Amino acid sequence: MKYFVGVELGVKNILVGVVDKYGKLIRKESVPTLKERPYTEIVEDIAKLITEVLDKEDIDIRSVKYIGVGCPGTPDAKNGIIVRNYTLNFHNTPIRAELEKYINLPVYIENDANCAALAESVAGAAEDIDFSVTVRIGTGIGGGIIISNKVYSGFNYAGAELGHMVVSFDGLKCTCGRNGCWESYASATALMNQASEAAAKCPESLINKLVENDYGKLTENIIFEAARKGDITAKEVINKYLFYLSEGLVNIVNILQPEVIVIAGQIAKEGEYFLKPLKEMVNSKVYCQQVRQTGITLAQTGSAAVIIGAAMLGVYKNMALHSNVLI
Repeated sequence: MKYFVGVELGVKNILVGVVDKYGKLIRKESVPTLKERPYTEIVEDIAKLITEVLDKEDIDIRSVKYIGVGCPGTPDAKNGIIVRNYTLNFHNTPIRAELEKYINLPVYIENDANCAALAESVAGAAEDIDFSVTVRIGTGIGGGIIISNKVYSGFNYAGAELGHMVVSFDGLKCTCGRNGCWESYASATALMNQASEAAAKCPESLINKLVENDYGKLTENIIFEAARKGDITAKEVINKYLFYLSEGLVNIVNILQPEVIVIAGQIAKEGEYFLKPLKEMVNSKVYCQQVRQTGITLAQTGSAAVIIGAAMLGVYKNMALHSNVLI
């Protein structure tokens, strides 16, 4: 049997997993990234962790076909370089060439959100769907567009930055320098900021009790827990948040008309309580309601999404892995 190795190179941790040909995760391990050190040391740890994972599963390196690396930032997938990543302080960093010094296998590099989208297309909520968009909600909002199992990221591999479409003209300042970006209103970070601000103005809110008046403990799931228990403040926060989230989704539908939009991230664990009102908002605002509507569903690959998607990058290398046209 042939295997595939996926690497998630995160700000806090490096995760490595081995995946079978069906996209099933067999095993994963992690080590701290320690991002302040030189990239060469980080890549050396990736190589060591790959060897460790394979050894623990008694998999011969000769049975591995490809290695894929998913990383935040802007990749040059053709040349195996991370062009820009502020959080890891990467600038034109040759990840592929450095990793191939340790392991003699083809290495593919991709943005982590695109990897997550590919995972959902291959082995998740968008399996057997020809055209899907995955929206990954976390610290920011990442986007991945998949057409016929190919990642669409533009001619320069820097596209699909869905979190940076503007939904509020002259709105909140975004880390990118613009105002009113979608992720400033609809990321998990934005939701927690909105909830903290609202709860601080309402001392009797259940949110305050659940976090013991320490907003550093706040998570999106706590906000939904409070809402489920009838807390008015939490319900108002969620309703406002869903409005902003739906605005971006409507833009995606109106511009791209994908068959399915997959919502990924911790918030996806909230299930129908989160999804049902979101669908209703989106469907009420899309441009043409007389045609079959884009489906909106929740991710299925969970925390393994980037690993699985990265591992499967090489599988589609002969399918023009990056499509630069939408038709």
